[in-house]
Amino acid sequence: MKKILTLIALMLVGTAAFSQQVASRAKAMRMMAFSRPEYQIKDIKVYTDTMTVYSLSNQVIYPLGVWESMEQYITDNKLHWYRESDYRKYFDSMEVSVNRMTRIDDSYLDLFYSIWTRKVEVLSGRINDPEIVLANGIRVGASKDDVFKVFFKKYPKSYTADVAVLKVVSAAGEVAEIYTFKGRKLKHIKIETAYKYY
Repeated sequence: MKKILTLIALMLVGTAAFSQQVASRAKAMRMMAFSRPEYQIKDIKVYTDTMTVYSLSNQVIYPLGVWESMEQYITDNKLHWYRESDYRKYFDSMEVSVNRMTRIDDSYLDLFYSIWTRKVEVLSGRINDPEIVLANGIRVGASKDDVFKVFFKKYPKSYTADVAVLKVVSAAGEVAEIYTFKGRKLKHIKIETAYKYY
């Protein structure tokens, strides 16, 4: 009898997990229909409280915009940055000059100038400061609806109600913008990259 009850319990758990996975996939497919064409969204995955959006757009690779020098970025955004430079290794034999730009609230951006793209590239960052605005217009403190409206024309509000983290990832996975919400407001933004070259 115990074996039968255990088997039934396992079947119920498996069925619930499968139905939740199917519901998440259905939600993701429906959200695809609402995506903005400029972001060229190719896939969406929903897992518990995280929605991951895969995009072919260059806007994801350059979250701060396209800049030809760090001085140009600093001058144009009119914010006071503390700037430190150091060298970091890539491919175990190369060293590149990386500039860490920090603000008083622990916001930071690690940037470097690429000799291959001739642009300023972001290695990593964490943004807590609402004065720092991404190229797509998103800033800390924005409402959850305003953030989702950047990537989607419209969508059922119930589809994003449980989302606490929105990850927007470039198609090759080299750059991820991670938007973390607290309630209905954007708490902070992280930028992560998988760059191994310069």
